[in-house]
Amino acid sequence: MNNTRQTSNDEKRAPGRVSIKDIARAAGVSHPTVSRALNDSPLIHEETRVRIKAMAVEMGYIPNAVARSLKAQRSGTMGLVVTSLTDPFFAEVMAGVDKIASEAGLSMFVTASHNDPEREMRVIETFHRRRVEGIIVAASRLSSRYHQRLERIQVPIVLINQHAEDTQPRFHSVAFDEQAGARLAAEHLLLQGHRRIGYLGLGNRQRSNRLRLAGYREALREAGIDAEPAWALVVPETEIQARGDSEVGESSCPSLLNSGVTAVLCYNDRVAIGALEACRSQGLPVPGAVSIVGFDDLELARWVSPALTTIRQPRLEMGCVAMKMMLDLLGDQPVHNRSLQPQLIVRQSSVPPA
Repeated sequence: MNNTRQTSNDEKRAPGRVSIKDIARAAGVSHPTVSRALNDSPLIHEETRVRIKAMAVEMGYIPNAVARSLKAQRSGTMGLVVTSLTDPFFAEVMAGVDKIASEAGLSMFVTASHNDPEREMRVIETFHRRRVEGIIVAASRLSSRYHQRLERIQVPIVLINQHAEDTQPRFHSVAFDEQAGARLAAEHLLLQGHRRIGYLGLGNRQRSNRLRLAGYREALREAGIDAEPAWALVVPETEIQARGDSEVGESSCPSLLNSGVTAVLCYNDRVAIGALEACRSQGLPVPGAVSIVGFDDLELARWVSPALTTIRQPRLEMGCVAMKMMLDLLGDQPVHNRSLQPQLIVRQSSVPPA
């Protein structure tokens, strides 16, 4: 019987030779942190880098040229997954990630998932095979059914605005307070005197739609208003896939208007722009006959007529925060999840009811 077994690099090293793992054990840090420090990676804080290098000299560490060459093939790239490369929402998220990555000397691979969790998973696995240092996923739809495949991804993953209901606890995240944003929008309309306020949501963003609908209902409930069921409409996922957000807003808004609402809170700005077009087609002046409020504050929100009142999501900041979080993970620094707060942007599409 053959009792030989494959030996690791550490087992092959000459007796008494100091390894990176020995240094990591002595320094109380991870193996990758020592490797990055010895290679002058910008991901490692200067104080940590100096301390580890001094310890390596003191312990008599001799670099392995082959191992360093293999490491060099892996470093310097990040993977970024977004829902769509054409969605203006993600353009600023990408800009934020790229800004911080560039400052750290890192480049990015960027790919779209197109709202398909299976495609998203395949992209993550492809990035992993390309030996990226870390992966940032915006609007992830990966549920617990992908747990086993995700466990095989041995690089840090940071999520931005997770859309799956059952989140992945091992990943860090940058979130936006969806419920507070919708509540802020509804409170704005209530303060203007509206008492019949509609909500037009999207069924293909289950988690964020649920939170925004909850914020809308919470504001009405606190104002003592018993919302009628016909005031809230969530468009099914199949219809959205076939038509897109703006067309869905245009086709679905009339049913809300027929329920007698004087204002409509829309899931996002593109839905709101479709709602504006629906009102225009029916000869209903906005904001004279009905007020429309969006969500996201895309660049085009201030250029439509009337300019759109909306909830601003700090998209550039989301990207920056996510990338800074990734750098801390790569540098073995403490990392805490973040939740960014909404801001109400009041423009011409919302006024007191006639």
